[in-house]
Amino acid sequence: MGFLSRKKQKPPPEETAEPMAEELEEMEKAVAPAEDSGAEARPDPARPDAGAEEAAADDAGAEEAAADVSLKESDLSEGRLKAADLIAPSRHEAPVEEAPVKTAEVIAFANQKGGVAKTTTTLNLAVAFAESGHRVLCVDLDPQGNLTMSQGIDPDMVEKSLFDVLVHDMPISEIIEHREIDIAVSSIDLAGAEIAMSTKIGRERSLEKALKEVAGDYDFVCIDTPPSLGLLTVNALTAADKVIVPVQCEYLSMRGLVQLQNTLRMIQENLNPDVKIEGILPTMLDSRTVHAKEAVELLEESFGELVFKSRIRKAVKFAEAPVKGSSVLKYDPSGNAAGYYRDLAKEVLTNGSS
Repeated sequence: MGFLSRKKQKPPPEETAEPMAEELEEMEKAVAPAEDSGAEARPDPARPDAGAEEAAADDAGAEEAAADVSLKESDLSEGRLKAADLIAPSRHEAPVEEAPVKTAEVIAFANQKGGVAKTTTTLNLAVAFAESGHRVLCVDLDPQGNLTMSQGIDPDMVEKSLFDVLVHDMPISEIIEHREIDIAVSSIDLAGAEIAMSTKIGRERSLEKALKEVAGDYDFVCIDTPPSLGLLTVNALTAADKVIVPVQCEYLSMRGLVQLQNTLRMIQENLNPDVKIEGILPTMLDSRTVHAKEAVELLEESFGELVFKSRIRKAVKFAEAPVKGSSVLKYDPSGNAAGYYRDLAKEVLTNGSS
């Protein structure tokens, strides 16, 4: 049993811990710059100032990083999206101010008494405006169509007229004819407009709404009204900025001013608070008669500054011009009749500018 007497072999001696500790220390030295960026750099013995330069660079980098972080935080706090931003992303854009659009000045020529030169005044004053360089539209709101005829257009032959505009809401641009001035034509159908509009909501503002389409195309819109205070005249007064009242220099003609004033007051209270009387125009003046002089004096006593200084005297040219389908300013440009309306145009334009 020799194997029992054989000595047991001793296990090999364990390796000392020193070599392993050295290896770990070398690994830590190699990895340390990548893992610990905040560790202090060891000074280079060859460069005594290297440590100070590197420390200063580290401090500057730390300050820049802190500034970047603060900027990012402020950006996030100021630019944090809200629900409203998702709906209206352009709310921070500067608002674009639109230039005000110049609209036409609307002048209605009204007097419920017929034969006081409303149509003559509407046409010739409009042409006088055009001679001064203004863009003018005439609106013939009288079913008789005298203004339309005065520009050489037969009211019985037109296919579309203001009846279609007021009743069927046709654009007013479709009925405008171009003559000495632009004119929105009338027809006899307009006589039935008041009945046709009786059930229409907002019927008093039909003309006002229609004129909005062309308000930017003209400087003046001159409206000739029928000899009544019905719905057509109410439409004209509702759409108007100013009212010129032609008055024949006779006693009976002046009595109608009271009724017109009452109607205008109701328009101001209910439909158009800004409308006002621009002036009262003495027409068909025969300065040879005492009655005409007294009528003018009565007008000036009753209405003062509202009475125009201009006077429209009787002249045969006013009757001849419509036969030729023209205004008196074109028919007899150098005559006295044309001069009356040129003077009136200067007075109206002067009052408007002042």
